[in-house]
Amino acid sequence: MNATEVRVRKGALTDAALAEVPLAPLGDGEVRLAVESFSVTANNVTYAVVGDGFKYWDFFPAPDGLGIVPMWGHARAIESCHPDFAVGERVYGYLPMASHLDVFPGRVSAGGFSDLAAHRQPMSPVYNSYTRLAADPEHDPAREPERMIFGPLFRTGFLIEYFLRGDDWFGAEQLLVTSASSKTAMGLASVARQTSPEIRRVGLTSKGNVVFVEASGLYDEVVAYDDLDKLAVVRTVSVDFAGNAELLARIHHHFDAALAQSVLVGATHIEARSVFGKNEPLPGPKPQLFFAPDHAVAFFKAHGPDEGGKLVAAAWRGFLEVAEGTITIERHKGLEAARDVFVSMVGGHIDPAKGIVIEP
Repeated sequence: MNATEVRVRKGALTDAALAEVPLAPLGDGEVRLAVESFSVTANNVTYAVVGDGFKYWDFFPAPDGLGIVPMWGHARAIESCHPDFAVGERVYGYLPMASHLDVFPGRVSAGGFSDLAAHRQPMSPVYNSYTRLAADPEHDPAREPERMIFGPLFRTGFLIEYFLRGDDWFGAEQLLVTSASSKTAMGLASVARQTSPEIRRVGLTSKGNVVFVEASGLYDEVVAYDDLDKLAVVRTVSVDFAGNAELLARIHHHFDAALAQSVLVGATHIEARSVFGKNEPLPGPKPQLFFAPDHAVAFFKAHGPDEGGKLVAAAWRGFLEVAEGTITIERHKGLEAARDVFVSMVGGHIDPAKGIVIEP
């Protein structure tokens, strides 16, 4: 049996091709998963952009110079050498842009497991954890596309809000979010609206996305990037998802001493990236990188898996209510489609009103 992989050239992310690779026999304790579905979002582009620095390329190894982009999605066991896993069981988690994945389940419970494959252990345990759908309280068969498209990004937004609220929003009265149409930004705005309604939410976006972002109802004000200088200078926390050095500098110069905190999360504007503010000194606070997996570990350590899960689930249900109808889900068959969609997103062709689901 062969597997199909989408391999991306690390130094030229629009250079992507399909490759056939033979599947080796399973060892004791291993399970072979067939990838059923995954979403392709700007988040996956970020994984590729910072893949070497954050070891995203290391989860699913590929030949030198090439990488397999991680995706979030669903898979089904088609072969098992593990006593606790039957053929046909479905799971949700971190998957390759490929047709198959072999895992070595450990720390197995009714609700999930961790992949203990040796090459994955240096990376964050958050990405090595899989949920077993038969006992997953968050699983809704009717909402599988939304979970793939929004779920991981929503959790990042949840953790950002938790971090900012934990520091009393650094004394700010306003939250400024770049790439406001991105799904992570929408998740952050939704959680802030639920748990910190006293903080004014301002979304920055491109002119073409203003109407979409306004229609979401998640922001108190929506402003095009060109109109940034029209914003009132009040005590503000900035959360930058764009990774655009010029935009970040404009925010710092505009708010100056009124900027209470500057948080860096993603890099959706690949064409202008200078990742994580490594430029000339900026006025105001030094930009702070937010690495969600580290915050996730700390959050669940503080609240425990059960209580922490309930907090996330409650906020997730609130987000689904407001996100209803904001995107049109498009399903595409085959890994050729996955490659084409990813390359298009790398090129900046991202329609925030569409949620792309690939079924290999």
